[in-house]
Amino acid sequence: MSADVRPIAESEFPAWLRAVNSGFLRPDPPTDSEIAQRAKHTDLARTLGAFDPATGRCVATFRSFAQELTVPGGASVPASAVTNVTVLPTHRRRGLLTRMMATELAAARERGDVVSTLIAAEYPIYGRYGYGPAASIAEWEIDVSRTGLDPRWSGPADGGRIELVDAAAVRAVGPGLHERLRAVSPGTVTRSARWWSLATGLEEMPSRPYQERFHAVYRTAEGEPAGLAVYGTDAHWTEAKVPLNTLQVKDLIAVTPEAERALWHFLCSIDWVLKVRTGHRAPDDLVAQLLPDPRSARIVTASDFLWVRVLDVVRALGARSYAVPGVLVLEVTDPGGPAAGRYRLDAGTGECAPTREPADLRLDASALGALYLGDESAQRLGALGRIAQERPGALALADAVFRTARRPWCPDIF
Repeated sequence: MSADVRPIAESEFPAWLRAVNSGFLRPDPPTDSEIAQRAKHTDLARTLGAFDPATGRCVATFRSFAQELTVPGGASVPASAVTNVTVLPTHRRRGLLTRMMATELAAARERGDVVSTLIAAEYPIYGRYGYGPAASIAEWEIDVSRTGLDPRWSGPADGGRIELVDAAAVRAVGPGLHERLRAVSPGTVTRSARWWSLATGLEEMPSRPYQERFHAVYRTAEGEPAGLAVYGTDAHWTEAKVPLNTLQVKDLIAVTPEAERALWHFLCSIDWVLKVRTGHRAPDDLVAQLLPDPRSARIVTASDFLWVRVLDVVRALGARSYAVPGVLVLEVTDPGGPAAGRYRLDAGTGECAPTREPADLRLDASALGALYLGDESAQRLGALGRIAQERPGALALADAVFRTARRPWCPDIF
């Protein structure tokens, strides 16, 4: 008998959470307080489990929640964010993920979600379900001694100021700053009130004790907040009392170029800090170029990050803006999925509609997901055999239409 895949009941949540821990190689069972806390913030209607009919044990898990994704041009589209996906090693290769994914995608389309999003722990899995890597991340390590910054730096030269604040102040200014960033940064996703509670220690997960951090707010000359940096440091000194501390950035939001420059210069000016780790940034982040010597910053991480699966092609392509005018007819293959069809995109007007016109390009749903936020090149995908060109020049036009001046970026894991 095959496993039963279905939304879990409230009484099954502890077993489901234990399966999540096992799937992510966390041997410690969840505590009663963690179970109660997680259950309070989990929509059971969107929480799937697969149950072995012989033992009744939960052997696979899947959960989604509501999210908004910013697309090129600044619009938001409703997204179904997928997380907590596991299959126990005893039940692999039995089609459980395929069944859970089919259940979720059908429900997401029924809810009216335009896309589905996830952070892929493993690369090869999700392309076969129509997801494509749509936004990447990079992390730099800055050698402070080589930046070329004036060691006497004492604050922004633009009349603004930086002040250290407590967690309560972050909860007051952080959400507004993030929403301002999200309005202009494709790939950024919404942060809930609970996100800010967990990030500032107002709420604490028993399995992830909160660690106190420093919070720096940049204010304009008029006193308006325009940037926020959250960071921590280690305590590494040599036996000769020489500090070798590394500063780790946990979050940095800047909504003006002045705020961005001031915050990075501030972080690189803190006494006793020899290295600054930037945390996950956009792959074309300005941090290195904001330093007099960009070579003082070296990339230590570069990876795919946010994956996107288009559910409603008409609404998805109609929601974003395009760099140049042009008309493309896209033939999207999506066996058994919601994106299948032929669509005419007029990038000049932003209109997208089903059509019977001859296709200019043929691609599958995962290639469309990779193109959607403007990070991937249609011509690269064509060279890889992921997009077939039916009309000469269509790949070049798709590159001009879909690509964005700045690369998309998702600051948050979920």
